[in-house]
Amino acid sequence: MHCPFCRHTDSRVMDSRVTEDGAAIRRRRQCPQCGRRFTTLESASLTVVKRSGASEPFSRSKVLIGVRKACQGRPVTEDDLALLAQRVEESVRSQGSAEVEAHEVGLAVLEPLRELDEVAYLRFASVYQAFDSLEDFETAITLLRAEREATGEEPGAPMAGAPFGAQPGSGDRGATSG
Repeated sequence: MHCPFCRHTDSRVMDSRVTEDGAAIRRRRQCPQCGRRFTTLESASLTVVKRSGASEPFSRSKVLIGVRKACQGRPVTEDDLALLAQRVEESVRSQGSAEVEAHEVGLAVLEPLRELDEVAYLRFASVYQAFDSLEDFETAITLLRAEREATGEEPGAPMAGAPFGAQPGSGDRGATSG
């Protein structure tokens, strides 16, 4: 780590602490050359390999952008979306690999989005899974209904123990578990 003040190539760690979310380590460092102190944040990198073969760092904000589009006009809060993006990142990181296929990130979005809002789930799935006919939508809806009936849920009712603060009577927020 180069000193941001004098560009010296060495530094001494004075203090280390885990961040509140546990995703990084905050280190307080001191440069032996100029004596000034600075802070670094260290986290494990996660790379997403796209279909084209290009790689880029995982971005929770990119997950949020895609899910926000699917949830447009739906009774979903920004807090709900932030929690969903956190769940997706945790799911992808729990695979234990430094590189993950973009396809796997999309798969990690589907389940929490279905639990959050079935309509948003269908919107996202239709793009992600490239629905190209009414039959694709009918199949997805039939699957959702069958899963809902298997768990004994009422249409529009939140899933038992539903995440994201789902409230009874909040419209279409009910979903199924997988």
